[in-house]
Amino acid sequence: ENEDSEQKTEPADQLVDSLESSSSQSGSRIGSLVSAGVTEDSKEEAGALEDQEVAELEQKLPNQIQSLKEEAVVRMTNYHIPQGAGDIVMIQSDHTGAVDILSAELETADLLGEQRKAQPPPLAPPTMWTTEKTKEFKAKMGKEKNGRMVVKRGEVVTVRVPTHPDGKCICWEFATDDYDIGFGVYFDWTTVTSTAITVQVSESSDEEDEEEEEEIEGLAPAGDVERGSKSYLRSRYGEIMPMYRRNSHREVQAGSHEYPGEGIYLLKFDNSYSLLRNKTLFFHVYYTS
Repeated sequence: ENEDSEQKTEPADQLVDSLESSSSQSGSRIGSLVSAGVTEDSKEEAGALEDQEVAELEQKLPNQIQSLKEEAVVRMTNYHIPQGAGDIVMIQSDHTGAVDILSAELETADLLGEQRKAQPPPLAPPTMWTTEKTKEFKAKMGKEKNGRMVVKRGEVVTVRVPTHPDGKCICWEFATDDYDIGFGVYFDWTTVTSTAITVQVSESSDEEDEEEEEEIEGLAPAGDVERGSKSYLRSRYGEIMPMYRRNSHREVQAGSHEYPGEGIYLLKFDNSYSLLRNKTLFFHVYYTS
């Protein structure tokens, strides 16, 4: 009987064991399912948090950029910018946004300053007027020794009038027979050695510069790099009145200009545009105090 009872209890124990094992397996399955659900929920929560953090960062980023810009502007305004000659270089840090201002001194700055000093100052415009008494003026100037001359076709006549120590203003009057003529007034900033009025005839204005350049080369030793050039000669001249054609055959053209300083006035009568006609010129140049 005992043996039978033992044999009968064995299947019951086995049944209990099988039930326990099945329950443990189902519990593990349930646990795994529960844990899987928890991880999915945590992932969803983490994703929501990340989206929230990204949105907050996007909102904060423009404010941070604006604050960095304002800080850079404050640093720029507080920094003393050099006032000397040279280029201004601005360097901004990628990490802090700080801005440094440097001054790059150039050797050419001094040279440019010298060139600016060498250039003549601007000249005031002249006072211009006309009169209709051409016949009376021509008759009067025709009697004067140097009051009449012929400007041939294709020529430019330059009347060089130095500033006079007793004068403060130059005046001019001129008229022509039958046809107009070009006229312009310029000023040569040079030292006056003589008050004599001279007349120069050339085929163009450029030839006058070439002749003066040859005079400078003749005075300077050969091979001297500082003997002068056309650019130097041109930089001495200042324009008072540009060259253009005047109806001097209809009205007497007159004008005046106050001395800007010591130098030589260049009154240019231009007939270079005419290929066939010579122009008879009547002119009067004088100074007043």
